[in-house]
Amino acid sequence: MYLDVVTPEAKTFSDEIDSVVLPGSEGDLGILRAHAPLVTTLQPGELRYVKDGSEHSLAVGNGIVEISNDYVSVLTDMAIDQDDIDATAVEAALERARKELSDTDITEDAEEIQKAIMQSIAILEVHRRRKGH
Repeated sequence: MYLDVVTPEAKTFSDEIDSVVLPGSEGDLGILRAHAPLVTTLQPGELRYVKDGSEHSLAVGNGIVEISNDYVSVLTDMAIDQDDIDATAVEAALERARKELSDTDITEDAEEIQKAIMQSIAILEVHRRRKGH
């Protein structure tokens, strides 16, 4: 089957794969060939795919997933390959966001800050799982 992962900035991943597990709104969603057509939401977390028997990961943000005819299309606001994660920078950004959230009145800014926190946590979880920390 084919997997495309697209962010507003670029097509992050596009290749033939064996299977994929996505962080859906109701938990992890495993997809194999000949999966029933489906459109669902994507939550911040780890997208894992298997290609030629080897598992790989992307940290993903919020988005939409469409599955049809052995094609999985992921439209997300963030996608970072496991090998491109800078844990030190992400931890610093997470700390800044948490501080900003505690200093902010409950406004529309709080929702954006909370989203940044969720994405940072997702990135760190992928990094820690893949690096054995």
